Amino acid sequence: MAKVKKKPLEVPKDKDQLLSEIEALEEQVKRLQLEKDILEAAAAQIKKDPGVDLNDLFNREKTVLIDALKHKHPLNALLNGVGLSRSSYYYQRGAMSLESKYAALTHRIIELFKLNNCCYGYRRIHGVLALEGIKVSEEVVRTLMEASGLVAQPKRRRKYSSYQGEITPAPENLLMRNFHADAPNKKWLTDITEFHIPAGKAYRSPIVDCFDGMLVSWTISTRPDAELVNTMLDVATSTLNDDECPIIHSDRGCH
Repeated sequence: MAKVKKKPLEVPKDKDQLLSEIEALEEQVKRLQLEKDILEAAAAQIKKDPGVDLNDLFNREKTVLIDALKHKHPLNALLNGVGLSRSSYYYQRGAMSLESKYAALTHRIIELFKLNNCCYGYRRIHGVLALEGIKVSEEVVRTLMEASGLVAQPKRRRKYSSYQGEITPAPENLLMRNFHADAPNKKWLTDITEFHIPAGKAYRSPIVDCFDGMLVSWTISTRPDAELVNTMLDVATSTLNDDECPIIHSDRGCH
């Protein structure tokens, strides 16, 4: 049986090439060590799973990791390792320092935010604090709210509806969506519409003739009550001849 000769390890003849390869290996070791330290710090400092995706971390959490490791690794390497810009890092550090300084104020801001159904922005919170005799700038309030994740939820406007449930037996639907009329004063349509004006809310109640789409009558008021509808009907019926008896089609509103 023939013996297989081992091929001797080839050593680069070029000293510069050898040094370059050694330097590349050292950089790779540093990078791997950095990744290992970041993942270990994530588990120890912010209680994340060892295999956490760093892209899923908040900027504040990334800042905590950097501060925990900056004695061991250069700042630029840590910033690149966690995917955080230098400006964001210093912003988060400033916010955390400010939050520590204003711990009691932050607690009160959170209380006010929750008491007002999470609808107050920093300006309104600042106004309430001023009424309580707490002197602080709007910028500080804004920064503390951002650091605490307090984002005001806009109040959604509820679309007006006159429907309040079945208060009487529902009348028969005579038109069945056939809104065409071959003569005036055969079919009328009506509904109440809410709209906004500088002075507040207003309500309009019209009657439309299906023959030509013209308004037979209409009323407007700041309250959607029975008087609004009855006045409209009185005006409309006063325009009819003795032999005219139109069908009035409306929604099933309480009016």
